This record gives sequence, structure tokens and C-alpha cells, in this order.
Amino acid sequence: MKKYLQSAFDALLFSNVFMALCAVAQGLVTFHLIGVKPNCSVLVLLFTSTLGLYNFCILITRPKRPESSPYRRVRWFFKYYQLMAGITIVTMLSLFPLFFLMSTNSKLLLIFLAVLSVGYGLPVFTHSGRKTGLRNIPGLKPILITVVWSLSCVMVPVLEAKASGQTYLTNTDTLILVAKRFLFIGALTVPFDIRDLFQDKIAGLKTIPVAFGERNAYLFCQILLGGYLVLLFVFRHIGLSHDFWALAIVTVLTGWLIFKSTWQRNEYYYFFYLDGVLILQYVALVVFNWI
Repeated sequence: MKKYLQSAFDALLFSNVFMALCAVAQGLVTFHLIGVKPNCSVLVLLFTSTLGLYNFCILITRPKRPESSPYRRVRWFFKYYQLMAGITIVTMLSLFPLFFLMSTNSKLLLIFLAVLSVGYGLPVFTHSGRKTGLRNIPGLKPILITVVWSLSCVMVPVLEAKASGQTYLTNTDTLILVAKRFLFIGALTVPFDIRDLFQDKIAGLKTIPVAFGERNAYLFCQILLGGYLVLLFVFRHIGLSHDFWALAIVTVLTGWLIFKSTWQRNEYYYFFYLDGVLILQYVALVVFNWI
């Protein structure tokens, strides 16, 4: 039984289904915070686009011998190469009908995000004399990930809610909502670079841990989370609402998990515990508003 549960858990994490569920949860967080009923089309779009793009990025960066990769995720993914390629194609194709269900403003934003996402992985740029994607340009990788996640999980739900007349959120409130999510997600991207510190040094990638050191990278994460807490407190609803306490507690837990995410940790720690706080945010909001 344990073997089957382990296999199912590996499939959930390494197929990027769990990551896609994290995107759905972040969309639900936005709908909750703006007081709007979740839009199913938006949630399905977030799921399929995240699953398809994450799989796509892995497929186009296939190592010469994936079975010998030091990463369990890579070994698992290319062990089921045909299945994962098929899922990627299906999810990408499903984006076309979903795209036309969105409002005009959302469509424009999605086109912009698609360009960033494809450029992130495809070797369409020349850097240091070789073809590369945006992810290999010094300092750009975490910013791109954070921008794409923040805009897709906040702006798309907000734009769709505005288009349907369900909310009249001001531009200032929207900007604050995006800024808070940017800080939170930004803090989560750095530990993955810390984990890859030695490989990135060899590859010559100028990530935050490579450029400033592992200790300073951890400090940077805590500063981002501190900024998130400040914005969360300053721009909370009148009084210390359930939403504030739910998100604040998850943020403190996130800071502790990041502090513990030394490079010796295995991949389950990163892909389940750290990424899992994106789902935990929504769970906490539901629980705190229920009790």
C-alpha cells in the first residue's frame, strides 16, 4: 500500500498537477478577497495554463541523460515522457477555447503573459554567445516567475469580475492586491534557487543566491515576507479581520519553512511544503471565516 501511495504522490507532484492546483488556489484567494463568486472558466484556465507551461518548460530543457539526473522530478518526468508530452499537448490545446471565454482586457493580459512564459523557456535570445531563454538572463528568472504568477492569479480574476459587473474595485486597490501577492510569491521563488546554488554556479547563472550568497538570499526572502505583512496590516479591512489573521499566520509559517529550506532538503520539501503554502492560504481563509 505504501508503494502505491508513494507512486501516486510522485505523480501528483512531479507531473505538475499539484503546481496547477496551487494556481487554482491562488485564483480562489483573489476571488475571496474581492468578495466575488469564483469564475469556473478562470479557474480552469489557471489550472490548464500552469500545467501546460510547467510541463512545456521541462520538455524543452530535456537533459541528455534524464535517467541519470540528480533530480527525482526529472527522472520521473522523462520516465513517463510520452504520457507527459500528451498531457502537455492536450492542456495547451484546451487554452484556445478558454481564451475566447475571457473578456477583452483579460485576453490582452493573457497574450502578454503567454509571450513572457514562452520566452522564459524557449532559446530565442542570445546571451554570452549562446541561445537561451529569458530564464538564463542574470536576475530575471525569479522576477519573471513572480510577475506571471501575480498577474495571472490576481489580475485575470479581477478583470473578469469587473467585466461581469461583480466588483468595482479601484485601480489603487487592485495595485495593492497585486503588490502583496508579488511579495509573497517572490519570497517563494528564492529557496528554489538556493537549492540549485551549486549547479547554478557551475552553469554561470547569476541568481540571487549565487550573486549575494545563501545567507543573504534567506534574509532577502524574510524581507519580502516582512513587506507583505506590512501591506497586509496597513491595507486590511476595518478591524483585524479573519482574512488578515489567516494570511498573516500562513506568512509566518512560510517564513519558517523558507528558513528551514537548506540545500540538503529533498525535492518533496520544496514541491510539497513550500509550494503547498499557496494552497494553504486559501484553506486558511476558508477555515478562519468558518470558525
